[in-house]
Amino acid sequence: MEREELIKEIVDAVCSELGKTKCVDGGICILCGECIQKNPAGTEAILNAGATRIASSPGSVPSNKEIAKFIDHTLLKPDATEDDIRKLCAEAIQYGFASVCVNPYWVALCAELLKDSSTKVCTVIGFPLGTTTTETKVFEAKQAKKDGAEEFDMVINIGALKSGDYRAVYDDIKSVVESVSPNIVKVIIETALLTDEEKVEACAISREAGANFVKTSTGFSGGGATVADVQLMKSVVGSELEVKASGGVRDYETAMEMIKAGASRIGASAGIAIITGEQETIRDY
Repeated sequence: MEREELIKEIVDAVCSELGKTKCVDGGICILCGECIQKNPAGTEAILNAGATRIASSPGSVPSNKEIAKFIDHTLLKPDATEDDIRKLCAEAIQYGFASVCVNPYWVALCAELLKDSSTKVCTVIGFPLGTTTTETKVFEAKQAKKDGAEEFDMVINIGALKSGDYRAVYDDIKSVVESVSPNIVKVIIETALLTDEEKVEACAISREAGANFVKTSTGFSGGGATVADVQLMKSVVGSELEVKASGGVRDYETAMEMIKAGASRIGASAGIAIITGEQETIRDY
């Protein structure tokens, strides 16, 4: 089957099923175990379209405290100070977050502050537009790794994707993946700027290029993570890649919706509020 036909088949099947929420009407919501039991034909349609994992039960639901290991504690705003970064790292140690996600300039400091903890240092590459050259992204990633970064959230070349230049998108991702291998690379596809078809294509290319995650958003393009997007992305990548939901996740309930939809990592600047349930001053990335 031609690539375009396969993409169309995946989009048509997944989007059609995501749009049906009532089991009694013959739809399948993907998250609900009852859907899989009551509508095996709908489940089969999604599997045939390319999904390799559909949850048949809610699975293990983390508590507020346990959810910390799902969170990349994030501070990417341009006016973040050294004191802000030191506070971010102290919070990450206190609450046991999976990582801190910071701009490349702060990687070395974070690596020093977190060296005796289990929290990893995550940084961003080609952020937030994704329009730097591949060579620039590779240099940035290599330097960040030297400085102590362990995970890398790179932004795809969105314009190339929307222009249909899939080879350029693939080469861009593959080059960054190879430059920091075997470290984790998360590919930010910027869902707010893409059609559903483009989201599927971006996820498929990321999988082929050897990425470890696909990620919803930078938080800088006017839209964040949605349950529908996380479901769609997980339906495409299946068990081969993980999904990171980022942008607009500010409380435990929203974080749980994303995890139930298939996310295994949450990018959030409101990590403490997610865990404690307490209101805190909302800061942008």
